[in-house]
Amino acid sequence: MKRFLSYFLQGLILFIPVIITLIVLLKLFNVFSDLFSFFGLSDSIAVNTILGLLLTFAFITVLGVLASSYVFKNFFSFIEDKLEHAPFIRHIYSPIKDFTNAFMGNKKKFNKAVLVCTNPAANIEEIGFITQEDLTELKIKDKVAVYLPLSYSLSGKLIIVPREQVKPIDADSGDVMKFVVSGGVSDVD
Repeated sequence: MKRFLSYFLQGLILFIPVIITLIVLLKLFNVFSDLFSFFGLSDSIAVNTILGLLLTFAFITVLGVLASSYVFKNFFSFIEDKLEHAPFIRHIYSPIKDFTNAFMGNKKKFNKAVLVCTNPAANIEEIGFITQEDLTELKIKDKVAVYLPLSYSLSGKLIIVPREQVKPIDADSGDVMKFVVSGGVSDVD
């Protein structure tokens, strides 16, 4: 049963991003397909479908080309800056951006897996990830910020602990995160 649950969770972790990506692609495809039908470029549903599919792939490819260009990066930075300073929107956009950047991209934040002694009297340790090693901007000395993810959830809590209560874990951070989120069911390679 433990092995079944481990495989199920691994499949779920793989399946959810694929499904979300497919839904976005289908919605984008529907927009382009409906666009051809609306303007009446063709009376044939098959032709509209093929044109919609080709335009969807072309649109995504053009976005990929633009995303790697210097001009687009500056434009995107400008738009991002405006979103991060817009009232109300910044409270939605900024946390989502920070959260996704923490898990994906070139600047993964959860890359220092540690054991944290959260109850020294009972010798209880929890698995977490150091998010900040220098808290002097908050006027906190000799302590680190550790994010403790919750099992079966993408949420967690941030704790501030003395450095001596933190021990590094010699394992891949992605495997450690998978282990924690699965409730300890998933194997660590």
